Amino acid sequence: QLQLVESGGGLVQPGGSLRLSCSASGHTLDYYAMGWFRQAPGKDREGVSSISSRDASTYYADSVKGRFTMSRDSAKNTVYLEMNSLKPEDTAVYYCAAARIDGYVPFSYDYDYWGQGTQVTVSS
Repeated sequence: QLQLVESGGGLVQPGGSLRLSCSASGHTLDYYAMGWFRQAPGKDREGVSSISSRDASTYYADSVKGRFTMSRDSAKNTVYLEMNSLKPEDTAVYYCAAARIDGYVPFSYDYDYWGQGTQVTVSS
């Protein structure tokens, strides 16, 4: 059973940066397509970024393109979300998710495993 644990959330001022980590146990992430999602209060969950299991190609929602960078470290069995130029509208609980798929999966895919989430608050 794959287990995912997010960390790195917190309170940051507008324009600041945070790096979220999603550490996995139970299986290597090399065979999983991974995604970052977020859910703000009163809003639906939305896809933020995803990374292919095959060639580490990354995909981003338009709202974060150019500001967020997703990466994976096989040696540490961890994926990251580097968030720069943060805005108040980025405030949400951020979740990582894994799909046992060889390649890319869209945000709408029914991911197989989810972490518990980490809170990101952007406020002055």
